[in-house]
Amino acid sequence: MEKRWIVPLGVLVLLAIVLQSTFFTLNQTQQALVLQFGEPKRVIREPGLYMKWPFMLQNVVVLDRRVLDIDPPVESAILADQKRLEVDAYARYRIADPLMFFQTLGNEQQARLRLSVIVNSAMRRVLGNVNLPAVLSQEREKVMADIKAQVNQEAQRLGIEIVDVRLRRADLPEQTSQAVFARMRSEREREAAEARAQGQELSQQIKSRADRDRTVLLAEAQRQAQITRGEGDNQAIRIMNEAISRNPEFYSFYRSLQAYRDTLKPDDTTLVLSPGADFFKYLGAGGTAERKRAEK
Repeated sequence: MEKRWIVPLGVLVLLAIVLQSTFFTLNQTQQALVLQFGEPKRVIREPGLYMKWPFMLQNVVVLDRRVLDIDPPVESAILADQKRLEVDAYARYRIADPLMFFQTLGNEQQARLRLSVIVNSAMRRVLGNVNLPAVLSQEREKVMADIKAQVNQEAQRLGIEIVDVRLRRADLPEQTSQAVFARMRSEREREAAEARAQGQELSQQIKSRADRDRTVLLAEAQRQAQITRGEGDNQAIRIMNEAISRNPEFYSFYRSLQAYRDTLKPDDTTLVLSPGADFFKYLGAGGTAERKRAEK
């Protein structure tokens, strides 16, 4: 290469380096601070191509314009009703004032650390004034709005705007959860035992009423049967007395035939009677009838 091209090439290289350190671009998701020897000179919030003094005379600090997230560690909070909760919250923010943000925090890492402390402190303050049902019901939206308002009040001094604060999870500590579960189980067991005792008592009452009704019904039926049986026996005796009074001789003959039928069975039968007994009077002379029966 000829020596005459060395100087122009050097000038071109130097010019390229100067231009590269002079111009910079920002896209839609960025905003920037132009610093001169560490002192802020300009705030640029619109995308485009910009110039600055080259080399170390001025430098550019690029910040994000998008909504950023912070995820603080799980924090323990005591509610107004002395219930302890393990609360997991998160927040979203954006850099509203780049200059104030740079002067107070410097970078996003410091912003996340500082906002985590602010969010947890505000969360403990707000939760310390509410009861457990408020955290577990529709009032939770108001609780989160109060936390957001308190965080925003402190974050504005840092050049930050809080977009949203959410309680992702709110649980009882493990030891408390076990104690609550044990208490709930014992309460359910007590209610079950009480329900069983009431059921057994009701069962005994029903059985007692049924046994009493059964006894009353049986007694009433037996009483009615005795009355009916007595009326039947009375009527039978009356009919029999009427029949006997009409023909006593026929009734005597009829009763003797019944006695013969019950006494003289087909199997061997032996009767020991006195000679003058009236048992066989309707079968002929007493002695003759007795001898004939003996011979048989």
